[in-house]
Amino acid sequence: MRLTLIALLSLLLAACGFHLAGTLPLPQVLKRVYIDLSQPYQVSEPPLEVALRERLVQRGAKVVAKTEKAETQLRIWNLLERREALSIGPDGKALEYRLLVSVNYEVRRGDQVLLPVDSLSASRDYSFEAGSILAKEAEESQLRDFIQGELAELLLLRLEIRLRDQPPVPAGVVPAIKPEPAPAG
Repeated sequence: MRLTLIALLSLLLAACGFHLAGTLPLPQVLKRVYIDLSQPYQVSEPPLEVALRERLVQRGAKVVAKTEKAETQLRIWNLLERREALSIGPDGKALEYRLLVSVNYEVRRGDQVLLPVDSLSASRDYSFEAGSILAKEAEESQLRDFIQGELAELLLLRLEIRLRDQPPVPAGVVPAIKPEPAPAG
């Protein structure tokens, strides 16, 4: 009886279009994508780019290394991290902080803008103790990586929803994408 009920509920959920996050099929325009992240003065890849690439590959996309081989170009710039004091103790030192990460993006196919410039941001609050500064610095670093991973997931969900009705590129046709500098701002 229980098994029948579970099967019936699963069938109803599938019939109504319910999908777990990250299980929707990728839009066709994201099947072969180039990620163009403009981040000056960066020694290593930002966690946002790494997480976005991993999530796209997990979902069946091919992330290409050259613009010319891509159907679609995902342009990301203005990745900003900011730390704000939320509360101050009686001695004038911060007790809580908020980490805020924001990013701008747009999606292009050749000269065609599929998604105009938009932005995303995510934040997390955490407490700070001056007595355990090394542990708190490590926690802040992990939190930055987590927030950027979360931004990658939010960005991918936004792209899935907004690009799902875009027509696919015909087989064998690779649109010419002119490399352009990222917009300022």
